[in-house]
Parts: sequence; C-alpha cells; structure tokens
Amino acid sequence: MTLHAMEVEEVRLLRDEIELLMNERRQLLQVTGAAAVFVANLDTDSLPDETDTIEAAEMLAEQLNGLSEETLKEALESVRAELDPVS
Repeated sequence: MTLHAMEVEEVRLLRDEIELLMNERRQLLQVTGAAAVFVANLDTDSLPDETDTIEAAEMLAEQLNGLSEETLKEALESVRAELDPVS
C-alpha cells in the first residue's frame, strides 16, 4: 500500500469516526433535552417519599443545571422544546 493510499484510508477512518461521534452527540442531546423537559414538568409533590427516588431526581436536576446554557438550548432544540424565560 502506498503512502498516499494509507493517508486516504486514514482520512476515511477519521471521517467515519467523526460521523459516529456526531451521531452519538445528537442522541445524547436528545436524551438530555427529554430529561430537561421531564424535570421542568415534574411535580415534586407527586414524587414518592422514597429516598432513592428523591436522590435520583436531585442527581438528574444537578447534572442538568451543570450544563452550559448553550448546551441546554441545543438539547431542548433537539426535542423541539423551549426554555421558559427567567422571571
């Protein structure tokens, strides 16, 4: 295999890897957007009083709150949701 052929193959492999990563990012943004919508619409009074359930909800909310505003907007856009304006 010539050097040029090896470079062409390497570029193809890198493109394939980038495509896989972009698809995974898109899926993760969709999951994050759905989770954000879920948390935003969650009635905390309706949660069971089980410690595990409350801790899981808090963990999810903390992770969502840790996102940059840009990432959160992208995630919400991926599921066609919008941020409520802060009052």
